[in-house]
Amino acid sequence: MNKPRELLTVHSIAEIRALVRGFQRDGLRVGFVPTMGNLHAGHYALVELAREHADRVVASVFVNPSQFGPLEDYSRYPRTLAADQAGLLAAGCDVLFAPSVEEMYGVPQSAEVVVPDLVDILCGAFRPGHFQGVATVVAKLFNIVGADVAVFGRKDYQQFIVIQQMVAALNMPIEIVGAPTCRDHDGLAMSSRNQYLNATERQVAPMIYQTLLAIARRFGDGESVTSLEAYGVAQLTQVGFTVDYVSIRNAQDLSAPLVDQPGIVLIAARLGSTRLIDNQPLGSGAAVAP
Repeated sequence: MNKPRELLTVHSIAEIRALVRGFQRDGLRVGFVPTMGNLHAGHYALVELAREHADRVVASVFVNPSQFGPLEDYSRYPRTLAADQAGLLAAGCDVLFAPSVEEMYGVPQSAEVVVPDLVDILCGAFRPGHFQGVATVVAKLFNIVGADVAVFGRKDYQQFIVIQQMVAALNMPIEIVGAPTCRDHDGLAMSSRNQYLNATERQVAPMIYQTLLAIARRFGDGESVTSLEAYGVAQLTQVGFTVDYVSIRNAQDLSAPLVDQPGIVLIAARLGSTRLIDNQPLGSGAAVAP
């Protein structure tokens, strides 16, 4: 009933600012879902959640070059704008902001956003500069769009915490809402990267989630953090993963060691050339599947 008849797509900063300011002058609350495109059901769930918090929903599709490392192929990232537009329309999005690199980075970039203690740990240790690129482009998008609320998935939990802390530290006037991880039928977290898995790897990939659930159960039984992290690495290695980390941290700020609940266990591991990430809450109130 709230779905628009057509998705309005704009490409310039001036256009998106004018549209959002117009919505807000009319007393409408604006939700925002930033993406890099190549969208799947998990992204569309973010749009649907944003609709619950806002009268109008804006999504962005921008493949951000500053968050790709020197060994990561920025040019290879799938660009599927037409399919993304159709999916966003069906999910209830009102406006798509799809800027070019020149539009986003036309002015010399003499500043960047760094969130101390978060950008160089976990995935940041394996992808130097990645979270500076993420924080900087999200700050730019927040300033450009000027939405009232933004929705981010919790699958990339480190990114979610980086954005939360950036908004708090810089007093940005935007509410951040976290969305639960969307999973396939076998528990594999939905990701654009899943398409790179071959048939054999796709059968093995759900072992990440199974390992997370096993760690959560054993944590509840009182097993030590060190033992559980080692267990996770062993479980994944024996089925063919190359493990970047299995790490148990404080859920609020990703600090370690875990000093009190709630906690979170995070995994990053590779199958072939595909890097997968996932996480699971620990401790009181954690939603642990049977």
